[in-house]
Amino acid sequence: MAEKKYQWHLLAGSIDNIEWQENQLALVEVAGKKLTLVRFKDQVTACAHKCPHSGGLLADGFVDAIGNVVCPLHRYRFNTQNGRNTSGEGYFLTTYPIETRENGLFIGIPEAGFLNW
Repeated sequence: MAEKKYQWHLLAGSIDNIEWQENQLALVEVAGKKLTLVRFKDQVTACAHKCPHSGGLLADGFVDAIGNVVCPLHRYRFNTQNGRNTSGEGYFLTTYPIETRENGLFIGIPEAGFLNW
């Protein structure tokens, strides 16, 4: 299987430059995509902005004690490192890589191609 190729986009100069809500979540738009950022123990992960189950806005949910993002509608939990549904319902959440570089925090958006349209 071929490795995914990403276009990297600057999110912010640092983790503290992001407009975090009290729940440690932030809704951002990058390259025309709405995404949820999750802050847990000073690390940032990124995922789709809606729950794959019922479309709940993940930025309106919360981060649990082990760093999962929890949907506000039905409390489905997702690991934002790999997208796995940790509460057992079998759904999968799209995640996006984050890199901290010398000049800021960057997010990788998969390049569009013939096989990943």
